[in-house]
Amino acid sequence: MEKQKFYYDDKIVKLFSWATIVWGVTAFTVGLMVAYLYWFPHYTNGISWLSFGRLRPLHTNAAIFAFVGNGIFAGAYYSTQRLLKTRMYNDTLSKIHFWGWQFIIVLAAITLPLGISSSKEYAELEWPIDILVALVWVVFTINLIMTVVKRRVRHIYVAIWFYLSTAVTIAMLYIFNNLELPATMFKSYSAYAGVEDAVVQWWYGHNAVAFFLTTPILGLMYYFVPKAAQRPIYSYRLSIIHFWTLIFIYIWAGPHHLLYSALPQWAQTLGTIFSLMLIFPSWGGMINGLLTLRGAWDKVREDPILKMFVVAITSYGMSTFEGPMLSFKSLNAIAHFTDWIVAHVHVGTLGWNGFIIMGMLYWMVPRLYKTKLYSVKLANQHFWIGTIGIVLYVVPMYIAGWTQALMWKQFNPDGTLKYGEFMDTVTAIIPMHIIRAIGGTLYFIGALMLVYNLVKTVKGHTVEDTAAEAAPLATIPASRQKGEDFHNWLERRGVLFTILSLIATAIGGAVEIIPTIFIDSNIPKIEAVKPYTPLELEGRDIYVGEGCYNCHSQMIRPFRSEVERYGPYSKAGEYVYDHPFQWGSKRTGPDLFREGGKRPNLWHFNHLYEPESMMPGSIMPNYSWIIKNDLDTSDIQAKMKVLRTLGTPYSDEEIANAQTAIDKQAKAIAADLESNGVASSVQYNDAFEGQKVDLSKKKIIAVIAYLQRLGTDTTKKVETAKK
Repeated sequence: MEKQKFYYDDKIVKLFSWATIVWGVTAFTVGLMVAYLYWFPHYTNGISWLSFGRLRPLHTNAAIFAFVGNGIFAGAYYSTQRLLKTRMYNDTLSKIHFWGWQFIIVLAAITLPLGISSSKEYAELEWPIDILVALVWVVFTINLIMTVVKRRVRHIYVAIWFYLSTAVTIAMLYIFNNLELPATMFKSYSAYAGVEDAVVQWWYGHNAVAFFLTTPILGLMYYFVPKAAQRPIYSYRLSIIHFWTLIFIYIWAGPHHLLYSALPQWAQTLGTIFSLMLIFPSWGGMINGLLTLRGAWDKVREDPILKMFVVAITSYGMSTFEGPMLSFKSLNAIAHFTDWIVAHVHVGTLGWNGFIIMGMLYWMVPRLYKTKLYSVKLANQHFWIGTIGIVLYVVPMYIAGWTQALMWKQFNPDGTLKYGEFMDTVTAIIPMHIIRAIGGTLYFIGALMLVYNLVKTVKGHTVEDTAAEAAPLATIPASRQKGEDFHNWLERRGVLFTILSLIATAIGGAVEIIPTIFIDSNIPKIEAVKPYTPLELEGRDIYVGEGCYNCHSQMIRPFRSEVERYGPYSKAGEYVYDHPFQWGSKRTGPDLFREGGKRPNLWHFNHLYEPESMMPGSIMPNYSWIIKNDLDTSDIQAKMKVLRTLGTPYSDEEIANAQTAIDKQAKAIAADLESNGVASSVQYNDAFEGQKVDLSKKKIIAVIAYLQRLGTDTTKKVETAKK
C-alpha cells in the first residue's frame, strides 16, 4: 500500500514546552516565597495578596496545572502524533486548548491572590473559571480521541492508554467535585456540605494526584524513557497489568485522607484496603520503567536525561509505597496534619513529576528545533543540584513531621499535655523549615539552569513541522481475529478502550460517594446544630477567601491528646451546613473547631491585628486589611437564598431581615471591643490611620463572629468574656 505523506504539528508542542518552562519558574518562585514565609514570617505583612493563605493555593495550582499540566500536554502532543502516525485531529482545537489553558492559568494567578477562592484543595478556582476549565478540557479530550480514531497504526501503544484514561477521568472528577451554585460572579457554594463535601473533595483531591500527576506522567515515562535509552519497554504484559489495576484501584483510595475523621467508618476502611492494594500496580510500573534501562547503566552514568528519569521513577516508587503505608490507621494517626505529608507530596512533585518533565524537555526540545543540547555538562550539574535540593527539602520535612506528632501527643506523668501551647511545636520546627527553604532554592537554581541551557540550545533555530509518512490504516475488523488475544483486540478499538477505562474509574467513586450522599443514616442529624447567622456567614466567607484552612484544621479526631487540647471530638452531624467543609489537611496552627467562646472578642481582634502580641513566636501573618476594610453585605440575601436551595433552612423572614440581624450582632461585638479600648487606644492608630471609625462595619467583626460560633452548637456554650 502506498504511503501517505503528512506533517506532525510540532508548533503546538513548542508552545506547550515553553509554557511549561515559564510557568515552572513561576510556580517555583511562589513556592519559595511560601517556604521563606516560615523563616521570615513578616516580610509580606500588610500585603493581602502576598499573605500565606492566598499564596499557598496559588503555588499548588501553578505547580500542578500550570507547570505539570503544560508539561503533560507538551509530551502528549509530541508522543501521540508519533505513536499514532498522524497529525493531531484538528489544529484549531489544539490552539484553543493551548490558549484556553494559558488563559485559565492567568485567571487563577489573578483571582487566588485576590482572595477569590472556593477553598477546595486543588480546586480553589471559582465557578466561572471551573466552567472554562471543563470546556477547555473537553476540547483536549475530543482532539485526543479523534486523533486515535484517525490513526495510521492498528494498535494503540501503552502511553496512549494512560492519556485516554487521564482525559476522561479528570473530566469526571473535576465536574462532580466542582458542582456548585453561584451566589455572585465571584462567590459560589459547594453543592455538598460537611462530610458529603469531604468525601467528594478527597475523591477528587487524591485522584487529581492519581490522574493528573501520575497516569499522564506514566504515559510520558512509557514513551520517553525507552526513547532516551534506545531500548524497548521491559514488559508489554506488565504494562497491561499495570494500567488496568492502577486505574481501577486508585479511584477508591481517596478516603485514606479522612481517617479518624467524621467520615463513616465503612468508607474509611474501603480507602485503607484499596490504598494497600495500590502498592502492587504502582511498583509494577516502577519496575517496568527501571528495567527498561537494563543493560544501559553505562549510558545512565553519562546521560543527565536518563539520570533524571531514574531519580523520577525511584521517587514514584517511594511515593507510591509511602502513600499506602500512610493509609494504615496507626501511621496515619501520627502523620496526618503534620509536615510529614508535605515531605511525602514533594517527593512526588519535585522528584517524580519535576524530573520526568525536565528530562523530557532536555530530550525533546533539541529535537523540535533540529539541533543538539547546548551543554550536557550543564544539564548534569542541574541534575545534581536538583537532586540535592530534593533531599534538603524532604528530609527536614520528615523530621519536622515526626517532631510535631511526638510533641502533640506527649503527656506529663500527671496526665496533662507536656506541650500544652501549640506554639511550642511551631518554634521547635523552624530550623527544619529553614533547611527546607534552602533545598527549595537549590531546586529553583537547577530550574534556572534548565532555562538557560534550553534558551541557548534553540537560539538561532526555528520549529518547522516534521515531515513523516505512513501507510493508511486499513479497515479494522470489529471482531477478534484468529489467534488474537482479548487485549490486542481491545487496543484496536480506541473508543471502546476509552469507555471501558472510564467505567473502571467510575466504579470506585460511585460505591463510595452515592451512599454517603443519598443514605441519610450515614450522617446522623443533630438537633442542636443550627445554620450560621448572616454575620457569621459573612465571616466564614472571609475566612475561606483568606485561605485560613491552609494552616488550621476544623476536625478534632478521637484521640486523648486532641480532646485534651481542643475539646470534644467532631461528629458528622455538626458539619451539615458547611458549604464547603473546612477540615483542612495541615496544622501550622491549632485546630479551630471548638474555638467558639474560649477567648474574649478582644483576644481575637488583637490576634488578627498583631499575632505575636498574643502568641509570642507566632509565624501567622497579620490581617490588617480585614481591620481597615468595610464589610460589604450587599449580597447576603443572595447567598442565603443559594444556601437555602442547597438545604440550609433559612426562612423567608430570616433572609428578608438579614441586614438587620447583621447590624445587631455586629454592634454587640463592636461595643464589647470598644469597651476594651479598641478604636480609641493609641495601640490601634496604625490600623485605623488615626481616623474615627464605625467598628461594627469592619470585616474583622464578621470574622470574630464566625470564630466565636465554631463548635458551640453541641457543647455547653461559654459566654464570651467581656472583661
